[in-house]
Amino acid sequence: MTTDLTPELAATIQEGFARRDRANMGPTIAFFEKLLGEHPDNPYVLYEVGGSYDTAGQEEAAVGYYERALPGLSGETRRKCLLQYGSTLRNLGRFDESLDLFKKACAEYPESDSLRVFKALTLHAAGLQDKALATLLLVIADKVDSAEIKRYEAAIRGNADYLAGR
Repeated sequence: MTTDLTPELAATIQEGFARRDRANMGPTIAFFEKLLGEHPDNPYVLYEVGGSYDTAGQEEAAVGYYERALPGLSGETRRKCLLQYGSTLRNLGRFDESLDLFKKACAEYPESDSLRVFKALTLHAAGLQDKALATLLLVIADKVDSAEIKRYEAAIRGNADYLAGR
C-alpha cells in the first residue's frame, strides 16, 4: 500500500475525473470509492472521493474525506483540497471553521487567487460584506492588468484597507 501518487494512480484518477458527469455523480463516486478500496488511506484518492461527494451536493460526506486527505497532500492537490474543504465548510454554515481554514490556506499559498476569492465568499456568507469586498478589491488590484485599473490602483487599495478595517 502506498500513500504516494504514482504515475499509474495519477492516470487512473485522471481517467475517473475525465468521465465525471456533474449531473449524475453516482458513477464517479462509485469509481473513486472502488479505487479507495484498492488504495486504502491514499490521500490523493481520499481527496477525489471527497470531491466527488462534494460535487454531488453531499457536503457532509465530503468533509471526512477532505480531513483525512489533507495531512498527506502537498502542492497543487493540497491547495485544491483546502479550497474545496473551506468551501464545503461554508456551505454547511460552519463559517468560523471555513474562515480559519482560508486564513491558513492563504498564508500557505499566498499566490492563490482562487483561495482569496473563496475566502471572500465565506466572509460574505458570514455577514462580513465589507471584508469580502475588500478581499476582492485586492485580488483586482493585484491581478487585473489594465491601464484603467492601474490608474486607480492606489484608490482601490485604499478602499480595500478602509473596508477591511470596518
